[in-house]
Amino acid sequence: MVIVHLRQTRRLVASRLSAHLARLTGSSPRKSKPRRRLRKRRPLVNMAPPVMRLRVDGTRFRDQQGREVTIHGINVAGDAKLPAHPDMPSHVTEGFFDGDDISFVGRPFTVDDAHIHFARLKKFGYNTIRYIFTWEAIEHAGPDKYDEEWIQHTIEVLRVAKDYGFYIFMDPHQDVWSRFSGGSGAPMWTLYACGLNPRAFDVTEAAIVHNLYPQPENFPKMIWTTNYTRLVCQTVWTLFFAGRDFAPRAIIDGKNIQDYLQEHFLSACGHLARRIHEAGDLEGRVVVGWENINEPNRGLVGYQDLTAIPKEQKLQKGTSPTAWQAMLLGSGRACEVETWDFGGMGPFKSGSVLVDPAGTMAWLPKDYDDSRYGWKRDPGWRLGECLWAQHGVWDPASDEILRKDYFAKRPGTDDTVTYEYFTNHWFMDYWRRHSRMVKSVFPDAIMFCEPPVLEIPPSIKGGPDDDPNMVFSPHYYDGVTLITKKWNRIWNVDVFGILRGKYLTPAFAVKIGETAIRNCLRDQLSAIRQEGLDYMGNHPCVFTEIGIPYDMDDKYAYKTGDYTSQALAMDANHFAIEGSLINGFTLWAYVAGNNHYWGDNWNGEDLSIFSRDDRPPPLSSAFLSANPSRTSLDPASPSYSQSHLSESASISPSTLKRTLTAENMTASASSSNSAVPRAINGASGTPAQAQTPLSQSLILKAGFRAAEAYIRPTPIATHGDVTAYGFDLRNCTFTLNLVAPSATPDGAPTEVFLPEWHFPPSSGGRVSVEVSGGKWVVESVEVNEGEGEREEGGEDGGSDAVVVQKLRWWHAEGDQWVKVKGVVRKLGGAGVDAEGEEVEEGYLEQCQQLPRGCGVM
Repeated sequence: MVIVHLRQTRRLVASRLSAHLARLTGSSPRKSKPRRRLRKRRPLVNMAPPVMRLRVDGTRFRDQQGREVTIHGINVAGDAKLPAHPDMPSHVTEGFFDGDDISFVGRPFTVDDAHIHFARLKKFGYNTIRYIFTWEAIEHAGPDKYDEEWIQHTIEVLRVAKDYGFYIFMDPHQDVWSRFSGGSGAPMWTLYACGLNPRAFDVTEAAIVHNLYPQPENFPKMIWTTNYTRLVCQTVWTLFFAGRDFAPRAIIDGKNIQDYLQEHFLSACGHLARRIHEAGDLEGRVVVGWENINEPNRGLVGYQDLTAIPKEQKLQKGTSPTAWQAMLLGSGRACEVETWDFGGMGPFKSGSVLVDPAGTMAWLPKDYDDSRYGWKRDPGWRLGECLWAQHGVWDPASDEILRKDYFAKRPGTDDTVTYEYFTNHWFMDYWRRHSRMVKSVFPDAIMFCEPPVLEIPPSIKGGPDDDPNMVFSPHYYDGVTLITKKWNRIWNVDVFGILRGKYLTPAFAVKIGETAIRNCLRDQLSAIRQEGLDYMGNHPCVFTEIGIPYDMDDKYAYKTGDYTSQALAMDANHFAIEGSLINGFTLWAYVAGNNHYWGDNWNGEDLSIFSRDDRPPPLSSAFLSANPSRTSLDPASPSYSQSHLSESASISPSTLKRTLTAENMTASASSSNSAVPRAINGASGTPAQAQTPLSQSLILKAGFRAAEAYIRPTPIATHGDVTAYGFDLRNCTFTLNLVAPSATPDGAPTEVFLPEWHFPPSSGGRVSVEVSGGKWVVESVEVNEGEGEREEGGEDGGSDAVVVQKLRWWHAEGDQWVKVKGVVRKLGGAGVDAEGEEVEEGYLEQCQQLPRGCGVM
C-alpha cells in the first residue's frame, strides 16, 4: 500500500510540474492516448552495495526469503549475434566486410518492443534470462572505440526486463570466434590483429562462412561447427589462450597477441559492466551474474600429431582437413582432403576432394597497411607468411612439416598437454582474469563458469579457485537430433558416455526405444552434473544452453502445422532436465526475428521457441476466471485437498479489450515478408519478392510450435530443498517433492508456476491438487515485480501488467509433496485454436497411439 501511495504521489507531482511548465512557456499540456513510458537515461547515483535478489547457497540458489529458486530460463536473444544497422543476417553478402561501420542498437530488439517479448516470456513461465551480447557489439569500430549508444540501449532493455521480475546473467557470446569466421562474437579487427585476411577464408576453407556461401539457402546443416577444426579458429583460439607459449613472435603494441586479445576483450566487457553498475538501478535487482566467454575452445593446444585428426574430435562433416592440411591450404597450397557426412550411426567418410586455393593465402599480404587500426606490429612478426611456419612448425620452401608435435607439450616443460591440462592451466588463467574483472565492478555477482564444452571441468575443488559464489554452467545438445534435424524415436546414443570411456565399444552406447532414449538424456545430464561436483566442488549446476531444432524432417511442421516431432524432442529434453536434479537451465533460444524460411537468420539454425510465422499460444485473459483465486476447503486436511476451480471464465466489457489482444487474435501464418527469402546481393536490402514453394505453403497452416512441451509447470520458490520434481506431459501431471527445515512462513510460501495452457481455471473441475498437508491456493497474480514504474489507467481503466497462474502452498516441516493434475487434451497445448474451436488430433493423442514395443535396427 505504501508503494502504491508513493507512486500516486510521484505521478501527481509530475502532473503538476508539467502544468506549471506549460503555463510558463505558454503551451498547452500535451494530450495523448495513455501508453507505456520509455525511460530516459537516469542520472548516476552513489548507492550502497545492492541487496542481491538471488544468491548461491552451496549447491542451490536462494531468494531474499531463503527459498530455493529453480532456474527456469531462456537465452535472449539469438538476434544479438547480428548487427541491426545494417540488418545483416548470415545469408546476406552485400556489405558483409564493412565490419567497422555497423551498429547493434536494436538488438536483441528495440526498447519499444521489449515489453512485448518480456511479457510473452513471463507468461511462458520463465524466470531467468541469459542475456546475449557480443564483443563486436561493444568494440566493432576498432580497438578501444566503444559504442556508447549500444550500451545505453542495453541498459534500457535491462530496465524493461526488471519490470517483469527476471533474474539476468550476462553472456559474452561467441561461436567459432567471429561472424567473419562463420559464427559470432569478436570484432573483425581482431582477425587482422592476428595477421589473418577474412576476405580469403572462403577459397582457402580457413573458415566456412554462410555470408560467402554461393547458395546460402543450401548451406549444409550445422557445417559451421566444423570451423573449430579449421585454420582460423585453430589459430585464433591458440593465440587467445596460449599465444605467449606457442607464438612468442606474435607481438603487437609491445605485447604478445594473447595479452592483446584478452586485455581488449576483458576491457570491453568491463566497460559494459561499469556502465550497468553506474546506471544505479540494475545491479543485483535484475543483473545478478556474469558468465565467462561462451564455449571456449583450445585451438591447437594439445594436438599430439598435426598430420592426423585427433581421436577426441568426434564431429566431422564436409571437408575435414588435418591441422597440417589446414596450414597448407591457408598458404595457398592444393590438398586432397577427406569428406565426411553424418549418417544413421554418426559421422562416416564419404570420399575425398581436391581443394585448391590457387595460391591465395588466408594470411594478410606483405603490403597490408597495419596503420588502419592504429597498432604497431613487431618486425619479427612477418606478414605474407604463415605464423606457424615462422615458429618452425613447417617449411614453406619444401612444404614439409618439421614439428608435427609442436603443440603436444608445454614449451619449457616436459608436460604432455591434454584437453584436461589445457582447461586446468590456460583456461583457468583466463578465468581468473575474467572473474577479477567482473568482481572489481560487481563484487557480489554470481559467476557462471563455463569450461570447454563436454570436456572435463577444471580441478578446483577445495582450492583457492573454489569460489562459493560460482555456478557450473555446462552446455548440452542431443547431437543426433541437432545434426540430423530429426527426432529419432527408435534409437539414440549416449554421447557423453562414449566421451568418458564408459563403453567397451560405441555400439554398446546405442539406446533402443523411446523410454530408453529419454532416460539416456536424463542420465547424461546427471553425469555431467556429478562431474561438476567431483571436480569443481559444491556449486549449483545450470545448463546454460540446451534445445532442439524446429526445422525437422525438411520443415514438415511448417507445411502442415504438425509439431509432433518437435514436441516429443522438447519434452524429452525437459524430462532429462527435471529428472537430473540440476538447478536449472536456460533454453536455447528465443529469436524475435525467426521465420520459417531462414529460421534464426544465422547459419541455417532454427532453434527458437518463437517464430513470426507460427501462432503464439493462446494465453489471453480469457483463461482467467471471474474469481482468480481457488483455495482448498480445509487447509488442515489432505483428504480435502481437491482444487475447487471456478467453472466460468467471464469476459465483461471492461476486460474485452485486454482479452482480444493482437497476439491472441493471430490465427494464421504471418503474411509479412518475414517468410520470404531476402535478396542475397540486392542493393536495396529489401526482401526479394520471388515466392518459393515453402513460402507459398506457409499460408496452409501455422501451429503452436510445440508450446505444450516448453510451457510447463515448474517450482518458482521452494521453502526448503527440492528433492524431486517433474511434469508428465502425457498425463498432464506435475509433482514436487521437498524437505522443509520448518513450517512455511506466512509471507514466503512455496510457489509453483501453473500455466493456464495445462491447468485452465475454467476446467470444469478437471484440475485437481493433492498435497501431503497444509493449505494451498491457486491464483492469478501480476508478475511485474520490478521497481520500475508502469503506466496505468489505459482506456479500459486497467494496467498492462502480465498475469500468470501460481500455486502457493503453506506446509509443515519435513518431507512434503504436492501433485497437480491438469487437463489432457487432444491438441498439443490448449486444445483449441485462437477462436476457441477444437482442432484436429495433435501431439498428445498421437503419443498415445505410438507402439509400446521397441524397434530394432
